[in-house]
Amino acid sequence: MRLFAQLSWYFTREWRRYLGAVALLILIAILQLVPPKLVGVIVDGVMQQTLSGRGVLMWIGVMLAIAVVVYMLRYVWRVLLFGASYQLAVELREDYYRQLSRQHPEFYLRHRTGDLMARATNDVDRVVFAAGEGVLTLVDSLVMGCAVLIVMSTQISWELTLLALLPMPIMALAIKRYGDQLHQRFKLAQAAFSTLNDRTQESLSSIRMIKAFGLEDRQSALFAAEAKDAGEKNMRVARIDARFDPTIYITIGTANLLAIGGGSWMVIQGSLTLGQLTSFVMYLGLMIWPMLALAWMFNIVERGSAAYGRIRSMLAEAPSVADGEQQAPAGRGTIEANIQRFHYPQTERPTLENVSFTLKPGAMLGLCGPTGAGKSTVLSLLQRHFDIDQGEICFHGIPLAQMQLDAWRSRLAVVNQTPFLFSDTVASNIALGKPGATQQEIEQAARLASVHDDILRLPQGYETQVGERGVMLSGGQKQRLSIARALLLDAEILILDDALSAVDGRTEHQILHNLRQWGENRTVIISAHRLSALTEADEILVMQHGHVVQRGHHDVLAGMPGWYRDMYRYQQLEAALDDVPAIAADEEPANA
Repeated sequence: MRLFAQLSWYFTREWRRYLGAVALLILIAILQLVPPKLVGVIVDGVMQQTLSGRGVLMWIGVMLAIAVVVYMLRYVWRVLLFGASYQLAVELREDYYRQLSRQHPEFYLRHRTGDLMARATNDVDRVVFAAGEGVLTLVDSLVMGCAVLIVMSTQISWELTLLALLPMPIMALAIKRYGDQLHQRFKLAQAAFSTLNDRTQESLSSIRMIKAFGLEDRQSALFAAEAKDAGEKNMRVARIDARFDPTIYITIGTANLLAIGGGSWMVIQGSLTLGQLTSFVMYLGLMIWPMLALAWMFNIVERGSAAYGRIRSMLAEAPSVADGEQQAPAGRGTIEANIQRFHYPQTERPTLENVSFTLKPGAMLGLCGPTGAGKSTVLSLLQRHFDIDQGEICFHGIPLAQMQLDAWRSRLAVVNQTPFLFSDTVASNIALGKPGATQQEIEQAARLASVHDDILRLPQGYETQVGERGVMLSGGQKQRLSIARALLLDAEILILDDALSAVDGRTEHQILHNLRQWGENRTVIISAHRLSALTEADEILVMQHGHVVQRGHHDVLAGMPGWYRDMYRYQQLEAALDDVPAIAADEEPANA
């Protein structure tokens, strides 16, 4: 029952709908009390020969009219009640999605995608079902049950009513116990469903890799194990669920036995007429639904309560990076970074130490170093995905921690290491950050990213569907589409996180040339393993183990002993060796 208290904010706001539905339910309950009374009148009238055939038909007509009115009123209350509960589903999902969009990478390190999806779908459905069917069964069972009890006690016999209700306290205790067990078992079942959802999502997302490694049987076995576990936990829920109806029917049967036995004795004694006993048994039949509804309500509400607890735990989780209050100043500004120390959540060893640089408007900063040096971490801190432990990053002299996140990030255009494309057209993917972009603007961004010609070779050009995650495109095409998407934003600061790793050297050279033309007076930050991408940078930071070990312009670093010179020479040699077969192939026809 605590779920109704937790949802009181919604019931209070939508009180007109719920009050209207409750009022109609009460009216329906009152109307349903009339037919059993009329049947008793008809039976006594016929037995005592005081009621004519015309009178019998009149009372039957009244009962038919009541049935039609009840039908119409039931339609209206369903519209009111379930309309309100469906609106709750919309709001819960909107709040949930908004909460997920506010979270930062640290949140997604702790929560898996399948579990988050399960809470947005299955759990919300359970809460909505409780807010609709749960409220219905609660009100209907209480109103109908209380009304029937009052009529039975006042209009027929309170002694017989008390006798018939003797099994009820035992039933109430049993249902309460079942409800507590159901709550705990349903939470476990929902957690198992989330795990199964995780397994499904991961398997579908990585299906190409699974098939490439021939892991179909292994993944099927893992999925079967998760499905079996979820099935077992749901079976434990079903075992509890299955106890409700037998308990109620045994109680109802016992109540009927006591009513007929006690009522027959009272008819023989003359304290009760046969018509009154008939009405009493019919009223007792009306108690079947309230008792079933009460048990069903406990079932629904306990499931909804467990589900709402899972949703609330997510909604209550504050973002790990707090939003600032200041707007980012207008105009282009200098970025000053002084990262004294930073470590990722749940790790003790620092990822970055003593990393500092100053980047003036229109300048280009290059980041390089071996894998795991901390390059992507620096770019994440620039985007404020995490807060710095010691130190700060400033823009226009204002620490990023004091700026509004949306205002700061609107100044950035980012291309990440792993490009993500939506299951949409090429044009829509490029225009993701600027939905109102014209076709001319989209094509201009594609030309700057050197992907325009590739797009024209696709079956429908810019209207080609790229498939889920861009499955029909190559890695280089995905990267260049992501670069075009970022360039279309025309942002002040462009961040490329190893965004040219999947393109060949010639295409890389063309893109960098285009970026130099596009990026006039724009700040560009490039992280790259291929050092040829950094030759035009105003300053290059060479990082190792979270520290800056070298810094300077390309020409200076290329002549200075250290990792940069060694890697640059190695990459030059590698490029030269790659060119040898091409040169030989060009000369072979001439020699022939």
